[in-house]
Amino acid sequence: MAKRAANAAMWIGWALVAAGAASAAETSNPRRWVITVDNGTVAGEQTLACDAAGECRGRFIFKDNGRGPELDEVFRIANDGSLLNYRATGATTFGSKVDERFDVQGRKATWSSSTEQGESNSPGGRLYVPFSQSVALAEVMFQAAARRGNTLDLLPSGRMTQREITRTTVGEGASRREIALIAQSGLGLTPSFGWVTTGDEPTFFGFIVPGYLAALPEGYQADEKRLGELQLAAEAEILGGLNQRLATPMPGLSVIRNARVFDSEAAKLGEELSDVYILRGRIAAVLPAGSDARGAARTLDAEGRVLLPGLFDMHGHVGRWEGGLNLAAGVTTVRDMGNDNATVQRIIDETARGEVFGPQVVPAGFLEGESPYSARNGFVVSTLEEAKAAIDWYAARGYPQIKVYNSFPRQHLRETVAYAHSRGLRVSGHVPAFLRARTVVEYGFDELNHVNQVLLNFLVNDKTDTRTLERFYLPAARTGEIDFDSAPVQDFIRLLDERKTVVDPTLATFDFLRQKDGTVSPAYAAVADHFPPSVQRGFRSGGMEIPDDATQQRYEKSYLAMIDFIGRLHRAGVPLVAGTDAMAGFTLQRELKLYTMAGIPANEVLQIATRNAARYSGLASERGRIANGFVADLALVDGDPTADITALRRMVTVVTQGKHIDPTAVYQELGIKPFVDGGPRWVENGPAAPSGASSGR
Repeated sequence: MAKRAANAAMWIGWALVAAGAASAAETSNPRRWVITVDNGTVAGEQTLACDAAGECRGRFIFKDNGRGPELDEVFRIANDGSLLNYRATGATTFGSKVDERFDVQGRKATWSSSTEQGESNSPGGRLYVPFSQSVALAEVMFQAAARRGNTLDLLPSGRMTQREITRTTVGEGASRREIALIAQSGLGLTPSFGWVTTGDEPTFFGFIVPGYLAALPEGYQADEKRLGELQLAAEAEILGGLNQRLATPMPGLSVIRNARVFDSEAAKLGEELSDVYILRGRIAAVLPAGSDARGAARTLDAEGRVLLPGLFDMHGHVGRWEGGLNLAAGVTTVRDMGNDNATVQRIIDETARGEVFGPQVVPAGFLEGESPYSARNGFVVSTLEEAKAAIDWYAARGYPQIKVYNSFPRQHLRETVAYAHSRGLRVSGHVPAFLRARTVVEYGFDELNHVNQVLLNFLVNDKTDTRTLERFYLPAARTGEIDFDSAPVQDFIRLLDERKTVVDPTLATFDFLRQKDGTVSPAYAAVADHFPPSVQRGFRSGGMEIPDDATQQRYEKSYLAMIDFIGRLHRAGVPLVAGTDAMAGFTLQRELKLYTMAGIPANEVLQIATRNAARYSGLASERGRIANGFVADLALVDGDPTADITALRRMVTVVTQGKHIDPTAVYQELGIKPFVDGGPRWVENGPAAPSGASSGR
C-alpha cells in the first residue's frame, strides 16, 4: 500500500493545507475540512484561521493505514496572490521531520527544507510550491492563476495551467452553492482535479480522489458520492482522448518481422530471427524470418531487436491515470493488490471497452480487519462469517486470489485461508500483526508480499505491532544484523522452497528506507533527468527519519542485505514475482535491475517478469509467452535485456489489446524526455490494408 499512501500525500499536498486561505483571510472564524477515505471513514482534518492582518495558521493531520503526515503551517499572502512567507513544521508520512521556510525580502525569495534550498532574484508573480507533503496552497494557486489568465509560473520551477470542466450545485438551503470542477496541468505527469466555487470571488471548495479519498468542507460530506461520479465522467472524456491519440488499432493481419524472440519458458533468446503474426489480438503464428506475409495489413521490421512477452507488474494499486507509464514501459498486465472494489471493477470494465488508456488488470481481493490502523478498502471484517462472505464475493467475480492485510483477525486466519482455497483462490498478503511470516506460511499462504514482511519473521516478538511504522523502521535498523547463513534463516528458506511459497519483494519501493531527504532516490536516479523539474523534485524526498550518518549507514547496510536475501531465495528455488507498489513503469525497471544486483541472471529476471507472473496470475495458458494462440501482448526493445536489463528502458513499440503503442509518443504526451530516438515504425501496406485502417506512426 505504499503507492496508495504516496498518492494520498500527493493529492493532499496539492489541494489541502490552505484550501480556502484567501477567503479565510476575510474572517477570523476558523474553517474546517474533513478528510475521509474509502467512502466515508474520517481519516483527518484541516483547520485554518486567518487574522485581520492576513496571517494564516493551519493545522493538518491525515492518518490512513497506520501512517500519515501531521503539519502546522503559518503563512502570509502577498498582494499579487503569491506567498509572501511560509513556515511548516511537523512530520511526513513515514516520520521524517518537516521544517520548511519560504520568505520574500524585497526582490529576493529564499526557501529551505530538509530536502532542498534555493533562492530567486525574480520571484514576482511566481507562486512558491512548498515541498512538504501537505502544504501546497490550493486556493492561493487557483486564484493566483485565475488572475493571470489561468496560467501561473511557479517556484522553484514550472508552470501550471487550469481550465474548467463542468459545474454542479451542492448543499441545501442557505448552504447551497454552485461549484465547478477544474483540471490543473503542470504539477505532475497527469492533471490534478479540484472543485471551486463560482461567482465574482471564487474560492477553492475541495477535492476528491474517486473511490478513495475526499477533502470537503465540513457539512458537505453527503455530496461526495455524486461529485465523485461527475468527476469520473469528466475524467473519462479526457482519458478517451488519450486512447485515441496514443493507441492505434490493428485490424486485419499484422506482422513483426526479423525479431529475436525471447523464449520465457527456456529463459533465452531464440537462435534465429522470427516473424510474429498477430490477428484479432492474438498471436496467429511464429515463423522463421522471411516467411510469406501476403495480405498483411501492416508490418514492422524489428531489424534484429528483442521481442518480449508483455511484462507484468505484480504489485499495483491501479488508478485511471498511470496507464501510459505502464504501457510505455512494456507493462501490459498489472495485478492490483488492493483497491476500492468498485474502483477496480470499473477500471477493468473501462479497459475492456477501450475507455481507459492502460494495461489489463488482474485483481486481488483485499481482506482487512477492524482496528484503528485499518486500511479501509476492499472488505474490512471482524468475524469468520464476514471473511467467508467477502471471499464468496471475490470468487463470484473471477478474482484469482485474495490479499490479507495487517489488521486481519488472526484467530480467524487459518480457517479463512482454508476457505479461500476451497473456493479456488490463492492467498497472499502481509503478515497480520503479532504473527510471524513462518506462521502464515504454515497456515497455507501461497504468497508473501513485500521484503520487509518476510524479514520481520526474524525481527519481531509477540508484542511487536507491525501495523505501525515499526514495520519499516525495524527492518531498516536491523536487517543488516541478520545472519542469513544461520539455522533459523536457512530453515525458513527451506520451508518457502518446500511449500513453493511465492515472494513478491517490491524491493525498489523500499529504497526509501535508506534515502536521506535531499538526495535523489537511487530508485529513479538513472532516469530522473528525463522528467519535468516538478517531478524530479519529488525524487529527493525519502520520508524516513534519518538523524545522522551512522543511522543512514545502518539503513544502507540493511537495504543491501534485503537485496542479497532475494538473490538467496531465488537460488534456493523460492519462486519470485516482480511488482512495484510505486510509480508505474519505471519502478518495475528498477525492480528488475535490483534482481540482477542480487545475482539473478538477467534472462531469469525476464522469466520472472513474464512466465512466472502469468503462472501466478492464473494466466499461464494465454499470457507470458510468445506462442501460437497466446494473447498478443508484446514489447519490442532496442537492445538486449538478457545481457543488460536496463535495455528495458528503450521500448520501441508495444502491442496489447489489439492495438500498437509508440512509447516515445506516450512519453512526449506526459512531458517525459523519450528514451529512444528514431527506430522502426509500423508500415501500412497500401491497398492490402483494410478500409479505414489508421496510418502507422
